[in-house]
Amino acid sequence: MKTRNKLLVAGSAVLAVVLLSGFRGGHFGGPGWGARNPERVKQMITWKLDDRLEALDATEAQKQTFHEMKDRLFEDGTRLFEEQKDARKEMLAQWESPTPDAQRVHALVDARVDAFRAFAHKLADAAIEAHRILTPAQRQQVSAHVHERMDAR
Repeated sequence: MKTRNKLLVAGSAVLAVVLLSGFRGGHFGGPGWGARNPERVKQMITWKLDDRLEALDATEAQKQTFHEMKDRLFEDGTRLFEEQKDARKEMLAQWESPTPDAQRVHALVDARVDAFRAFAHKLADAAIEAHRILTPAQRQQVSAHVHERMDAR
């Protein structure tokens, strides 16, 4: 995959998260994720999503669909980060081994990359679904919000 395509995929994933949750900061999956209560994090994302949907004057049907997407993606993301903890333990075990198994290490890395790629594709699909659900005027509001955030950084 070309670097440009990788950047587009990564950009799509980031855009999907912004579109779906409006959640800022590095809390989702960042340091301390395991120490946080996932339900509390989910509630924070829900509040941010509700704020964004209110700003868009979303219909009840739109709100329901976005919340279903958020719940589905949150579940998948939580599972992904739990699997990541297990992978870290496995990598540490390989590191502490007198003779690390190179094939196992590479297989573990490949499995994690594949898992994150699959999640990024789910986020991209959700962004495409969000585009379909929102009206042209709402999409323009989202674009303006994203531009403001990009310009502020």
